[in-house]
Amino acid sequence: MRLLLGGVILSFGLSSLVFPESSLAQAQQSSASEAQVNAMVEALRLAAPKTGSANDGFYSEWQVKPETLKGWSKNCLKKEVTPAQFENNPGTARQVVSCITRRELNNQLTATGNNETASVRGVACWWMTGNYTGCNSGFTADYVKKVAGYYQQQRKPTSSTAKPPASSTASPKK
Repeated sequence: MRLLLGGVILSFGLSSLVFPESSLAQAQQSSASEAQVNAMVEALRLAAPKTGSANDGFYSEWQVKPETLKGWSKNCLKKEVTPAQFENNPGTARQVVSCITRRELNNQLTATGNNETASVRGVACWWMTGNYTGCNSGFTADYVKKVAGYYQQQRKPTSSTAKPPASSTASPKK
């Protein structure tokens, strides 16, 4: 038993010597600041397509689909909320959106080596399509540019009001 335990300890010790980059990668995982998360949440809200219809199938100021909301609320609040609860409680909506945005922004900051601009663009693309890439043309490119612009406005300390870039009427995939 002592030999087995010694072998396990030795294996773990050697693995960090043999694969130091895995230890380094874990230590370098990026974490979004509260200011970054808040700016991203607000940018997504401001850029949300305005459909002009109260019954468009999307909920809250972030225009979230009900099927997406189920998983997000369960993940973030440890309980599912109904679309009506999400729509009628801005605090709950912001809490869920902030939780998911933090997760995705952290993922993108890690994936891009802390490149804030690329991370914001990746999250905006993911928000609209479910993918971090592929938003290089058409409506999705315009949407990503819009989110990035709002994000930059939110990150500026003197920014008091955000003005929308070009408007769009398409609906998000998320």
